[in-house]
Amino acid sequence: MTLDINHLRQWIGRGEEASDVVTAAPLAGLQATLDRNDPAPQPGDVLPPSAHWLYFLPATRQSDLDENGHAKKGDFLPPVSLERRMWAGGRIQFLADLHIGDAITRASEILDVSLKEGKSGPLVFVVVRHRVTGPNGLAIEEEHDIVYRGALPKGAPSTSGPVAPGEAAWQRTIDPDPVLLFRYSALIFNGHRIHYDRAYVMEEEGYPGLIVHGPLIATLLMDLCRRETPNRRLVRFDYRARGPVFDLGPFSVNGRPVGNGAELWALDHEGRLAMTAEAEFEAAAEG
Repeated sequence: MTLDINHLRQWIGRGEEASDVVTAAPLAGLQATLDRNDPAPQPGDVLPPSAHWLYFLPATRQSDLDENGHAKKGDFLPPVSLERRMWAGGRIQFLADLHIGDAITRASEILDVSLKEGKSGPLVFVVVRHRVTGPNGLAIEEEHDIVYRGALPKGAPSTSGPVAPGEAAWQRTIDPDPVLLFRYSALIFNGHRIHYDRAYVMEEEGYPGLIVHGPLIATLLMDLCRRETPNRRLVRFDYRARGPVFDLGPFSVNGRPVGNGAELWALDHEGRLAMTAEAEFEAAAEG
């Protein structure tokens, strides 16, 4: 397959804007999906880390979807001809709080498009920057890494990342059953069939099971910080996908405090590394 990277790099600098209102219903749905026992969200409540992914959802018309459930390529994102698009990681700064009831805007821009050669063939990386603004100015600045890769040969073994980085002080086990994956897909209006259509993901894409969403794993890692350090405000979260997580058994989210933050990781059902992350908390007030 020939990839014209010079053509794809013409998308660098392309931007789009969206607006939304922080409403309570998506947050209540996320709380339930994460199995949290929080009070019902109320106007004025602070939006927790990762919950901004519940807003600015693309309402792509049904006729504008590809067979895999994603929007067709070539509008805001470059028209990469490789079949698979996945979250590779990202870097998020939480600069100011957003609250239920806030009117918010998001300005997005393509920062980079690059071609690399992986073990399974060419990989195209796209970096998108999002700036979310609320009533008090810039609230969230995020760089999101997207990777495109070709289809695996039918029957090819699926690989995952290396072993865990060390002993965990915090740990939570997650059962990625189809209901959890379906509910999260619904929350972020994600029609990608790899998360809910078992026949498609196994027969067409050659995976051994349904795939757990990258942003769901990142959300669970941020939620682990909230559970273990409920009085600390998260100000930075950097994460990187290391391998897929399938619904073949329970996986775990893990962490340990390091300095003024935490080192975090997710392990798949066989204990292989699936995602790593670094979190930084707001400095504790003196006195």
